[in-house]
Amino acid sequence: MPEPAAKALRWDHRPELSEPVMITAFEGWADAGDAASDAVSWLAGAWAAEPFAAIDPEEFYNFTDTRPRVSIDAVGIRKLEWPANVFSAAKVPGTDRDVVFLQGIEPNLKWRTFASIVEEVVNETGVRQLVSAGSLLTDVPHTAPVPVTGTSTNPDLIERHNLVPSRYQGPTGILSVLAERLSESDIPWMSLWATVPHYVGQTASPKATLALVERVAQVLDATVDTTQLGKAAEEYVRQISEVVESDEDVSAYVRRLEEAHAIDRMTETPPDGDALAAEIQQFLRNRRSS
Repeated sequence: MPEPAAKALRWDHRPELSEPVMITAFEGWADAGDAASDAVSWLAGAWAAEPFAAIDPEEFYNFTDTRPRVSIDAVGIRKLEWPANVFSAAKVPGTDRDVVFLQGIEPNLKWRTFASIVEEVVNETGVRQLVSAGSLLTDVPHTAPVPVTGTSTNPDLIERHNLVPSRYQGPTGILSVLAERLSESDIPWMSLWATVPHYVGQTASPKATLALVERVAQVLDATVDTTQLGKAAEEYVRQISEVVESDEDVSAYVRRLEEAHAIDRMTETPPDGDALAAEIQQFLRNRRSS
């Protein structure tokens, strides 16, 4: 395996943590409606996470694909912002343990080297488990509850958190690369997936974000106040409904989705790991070809 680039990992300080869990999501491929990256950002903000390290982007991005951005602040100062992958740490409210957040943009290059750098942080901070978040586009109405399905290859996690075995085969992303690398070091992982209606896939979905936040909190036995996020989710549904109702064809299509969803709920069965894998596989293939 490639070794970490000597100067790619930049430590600000090394935090002392208690049985930390790493929570991560990446902007890009598996982040429909920005739900996964927004969920991790929301939790990091709510729990006042303190940054302690970052990965230099130079070796891991094609900057003609993932471009740096220019911004101008309130006093007119121009700032160049590079793609960032930042580690931060926080106490998990209501528990005796800590959490390490990894937030960033899926890298374009050198995934094995990138994964080895993440593994270095895991070893240095004593991370005991990886929880990743993703979101996918599927045929669900925006008015329906957002299911969050968890997958893993670890029997204990599957039983404890009512997950489904991971049987996915096909093109994948950096989350799977990290899971594979950490599994080799006996770090168990689980992946949480929320669904986003495909017809509003380019719109940020606070509803799916809320579902992921609540599921992560449940996994960690954490207390979290989601009142404001809940209000944003309600406003999201209201705004999407207004747009849908203004177009007769779209409105009819969404009604058909709602009817199909209602039938599915009436005949609800335990989650099917193979069916979930097929949905994720189709989602990733669509993203790959787009």
